[in-house]
Amino acid sequence: MRMKDKIGIVTAAGSGMGRAGAIRFAAEGASVAVVDLNPDAVAEVVKSITDAGGKAIGLSGDLTNDDFARGIVRETTKAFGALDFVWNHVGSPGPASIEGLDWKEYDFTMNLNVKSVLITTEAALPELRARGGGSILFTASTSGLVGSQFSPVYNVAKFGIVGLVRGLAKRYAKEKIRVNAVCPGPTNTPMLRVFVARPDSQLPAGETPESLVWKRAAQTPMGRPGEPEEVANAALFLLSDEASYVTGVALAVDGGATA
Repeated sequence: MRMKDKIGIVTAAGSGMGRAGAIRFAAEGASVAVVDLNPDAVAEVVKSITDAGGKAIGLSGDLTNDDFARGIVRETTKAFGALDFVWNHVGSPGPASIEGLDWKEYDFTMNLNVKSVLITTEAALPELRARGGGSILFTASTSGLVGSQFSPVYNVAKFGIVGLVRGLAKRYAKEKIRVNAVCPGPTNTPMLRVFVARPDSQLPAGETPESLVWKRAAQTPMGRPGEPEEVANAALFLLSDEASYVTGVALAVDGGATA
């Protein structure tokens, strides 16, 4: 089992890629704290894990609340005794346009995508250090690697995450704490539908969110969207000991879109 006896946290684990990751990590032997804003989704994922014989706890709350962002580390170590990894998967697409930008919406986007994961990471570092090392994974995006005409504010957040990953990777490498990012392209999740249907995104005439999802995904070299499990597979590798010499990497999982 690739994560036998590991203890970790997955944020935004109530659906999509986070859900797939939490379930996969538990199946590979990890004890997992399932974190999400939606308590019903948290309960469902925890049940899926425990029904299959895995170990999980559920933590529901708002990660833009600084105390909750720190507290998930405390509650995980209280439940399982230690911490080996964190997948900072939480995020939001934010506004599509900078013209007429709602600055409260901008602040929320940056707080969720950047500040909250910094706070959780800060809280996690002493626990990882106490284990003699560990792994931190961030979800960036292909929008953290290349520009997006659809999401310049998202670019700001996700380019920032990629920069953060590279800086932290160098800072903590000698302590055996590895820091990486997974950068999904269009992936078949509920969030992708939110992404293409934002109020200020101006859907092209005759398009629906669903049609646009598949049209944009068809433009990738592989001609399809990714599946949540495919991103979870990449996350599993980066968090596991199989990636013991991998740090500071922003791994595109995008069907060749950024090639």
